[in-house]
Amino acid sequence: MVQLIPAQDINLSQLTELFGLTITADEQFFTEWMDNLPELTDIEKQQLDRVKSNYISLVNRHTLSENMVKMVVLEHLLYLADFYRLPFDVKDEKSVEISVPDEDKIIRGRLDFLVFKNQLWLAIIESKNAAISLRGAIPQCLAYMLNNPQPQRPIFGLLTNGDDFVFIKLTQANTIQYALSDKFTLWQQGNELYKVLSILKKLGQLISE
Repeated sequence: MVQLIPAQDINLSQLTELFGLTITADEQFFTEWMDNLPELTDIEKQQLDRVKSNYISLVNRHTLSENMVKMVVLEHLLYLADFYRLPFDVKDEKSVEISVPDEDKIIRGRLDFLVFKNQLWLAIIESKNAAISLRGAIPQCLAYMLNNPQPQRPIFGLLTNGDDFVFIKLTQANTIQYALSDKFTLWQQGNELYKVLSILKKLGQLISE
């Protein structure tokens, strides 16, 4: 009998056991979030300042649901990154199933946003309730990323709970390994959404090459 494992219940130990997934300490593995990031325009910065201000105003009054985090923050980032326009496409609430090699197990779940070009996945974007830590959501995002239809190409993920943002890179060409970016947060003096948008734009440039 096939065992169904909800993606939200998966943990890193299980992904290591089922797929051989490991985190890499190689500092050169994930440089895309640091190197040669595009500059933002003054208008883009002004829009991101408004996004941050709106988010802080709301979260100071009550806990934001996952849907509110998507509406207040994520959808604006997708818009400013030009992911709604060709050559990219965006799907939301996409069902994902991953079959475990040589075992009667399937990991099943629904991701929040998938950004892609043709059949090449660019980014898995997963949002959480503003009160939830991102650490526990990393295995769920990685499980979705393992379903990349072109496993010979690297795939990137973005996790956010509204407060914080973390990028993930996963490769499967040889060994299955991943790395995380630094954490960006809206509770800094400046606006770290500038860096988040610059990284999204950089990933868009990479897939367009």
